[in-house]
Amino acid sequence: MGIRFRMPRLEVEGAEGREKSLENDDLLPIPEHNRTWNFWTFNIFWFSAVGTVANWLGGGTFLTYGISVWDGILCNFFGYLLISFFMVINGRAGSVYHVGFPVYCRSSFGIYGSFWPVFNRSLSACVWNGVNTVTGGQCVYIVLHAIFPSIAHLPNHMPKASALSSANMIGFFIFWFLTGCALFLSVPKWRILIHAKLVAYVLSCIGMLALALHTSGGVGDTLTAKAKVHGSERVWLIVRFTLLAAAGCSTFASNASDWQRNATHRKDPILGQIFGFPMSNFITTLCGLIVAASSERAYGKLIWNPLTYLDRILTENYNAKTRAGAAIIAIGFTYSALFSCVFENVLPAGNDISSLAPKYISMKRAFAICMMVTVVICPWYLLGSASIFVSFISSYQIFLFAIIGVLLVDYYIISKGRLDLAWMYTADKRGPYWYTYGVNWRAMAAYVVGAGVNFAGFLNNMGVKGFHTGVVRSFYFAFITTGCAAGLTYYLLATLIPQENYKLYKGQKFREWTEEEVEVYVAGSEWRRNGGVPPVIGGSGAETPEMEDDERDEKKIDGVATTVLEA
Repeated sequence: MGIRFRMPRLEVEGAEGREKSLENDDLLPIPEHNRTWNFWTFNIFWFSAVGTVANWLGGGTFLTYGISVWDGILCNFFGYLLISFFMVINGRAGSVYHVGFPVYCRSSFGIYGSFWPVFNRSLSACVWNGVNTVTGGQCVYIVLHAIFPSIAHLPNHMPKASALSSANMIGFFIFWFLTGCALFLSVPKWRILIHAKLVAYVLSCIGMLALALHTSGGVGDTLTAKAKVHGSERVWLIVRFTLLAAAGCSTFASNASDWQRNATHRKDPILGQIFGFPMSNFITTLCGLIVAASSERAYGKLIWNPLTYLDRILTENYNAKTRAGAAIIAIGFTYSALFSCVFENVLPAGNDISSLAPKYISMKRAFAICMMVTVVICPWYLLGSASIFVSFISSYQIFLFAIIGVLLVDYYIISKGRLDLAWMYTADKRGPYWYTYGVNWRAMAAYVVGAGVNFAGFLNNMGVKGFHTGVVRSFYFAFITTGCAAGLTYYLLATLIPQENYKLYKGQKFREWTEEEVEVYVAGSEWRRNGGVPPVIGGSGAETPEMEDDERDEKKIDGVATTVLEA
């Protein structure tokens, strides 16, 4: 009997149907039974999501520039409050139509043009996954150090520019492996991780605060210390770090639809974003700044990474009590970092990468690609110093907000809240999102203009010298000016050289589809399995409330009917 070799199935299940290159089950609107995130889930989500050591780093970094603790706390709070509004309005399409960022982009950038913003976002997600994996690896290292004292004496062969030593790299790959294991859990079941993570982080945060303040002998003048910079320099630093806090969350604003698509009701995410996001960050920043400032009192040197601080405390007080406390704190931090990697980085990256080749890349395969890229980019160099970290998070904003500007104008002004899902999963040239060979050159041009407005500031931020002070300071406002420039350019091009969705909805009122109307297009519909055209909403065969004739306007594109819903 001979040995038979069976080739593994490369084509993704659920990719069968009309357009294998544009859809699989993961990209279709989430079915109603999987929309499990309610009001409380979104509120708890942000208190869980931002509770990571990586978010402590930003707060501690601000102190290295000479501003006071309270200056840094307020900078972060108002920056996060500002960005939360962008998260709400840009994620609206996800909570209404239950589609992720890659599909959402097809309305404005085109069926194939959407690959570019998706690539931008997936790159950002992979880099941030690297950042969180580095901090997660440091957490694992402290756990190992508390158990095995010899690990601290391993020879270090890593360059000085690296944030991780050879011993830390052991923790990095252990954490990387644990994150990969967590991804085998199906996405709808991730909800339980939200509640467990909040408990773990709160306990570890309290423990870290107690240990840091005990080591430093109390708060002392930590909270009352005045800024070391004054006058206009201090003012510009406050402005810079307020907007930097907002810009640092540009990834959340760009792909807000990726988690809002899980909403049970479309209003559930609103308060969770506007209240939960800035308040949770306020608490996290306060903890980070207190711990960072206390390190200066304890050792005469500002240690902006709390894990570096924790490891030093453990090294200098290597007794049973300190070892147990450090291990428990580090385990809580480890789980917190793992949660953030899964929810904030790998999940969005999975949505994005799978959309680039849905015929062959499922969400699980996309997760694997993200995890491989995480190692390839060598993220341990990114966190080697505060200046590198600040430069990175403040520079990439111009590329993401150029996308956001286009998306917002398209959804709220051009399309008037309407996304015709039937045409967002097909490369049929008769569809409104085909544009020019599947690419909307207007959106691409707007993206270039938006990013170009602040490109000089981007170069300065990345180390190119010789620019005027005005250019440097104008970059502080980059996420606002970039978004406005891209959005305005897109509006002018879409109206002066009219595109199809502008002509379809011109003169109509803003109106989003109801839940019943969206259900016609969810996965499993008979028309989709047969590769046909969707039924007219409210017509025969659709299980939706009957509508009056004047509530529905059937327009045709080259003779093919597409339903346009009216107010």
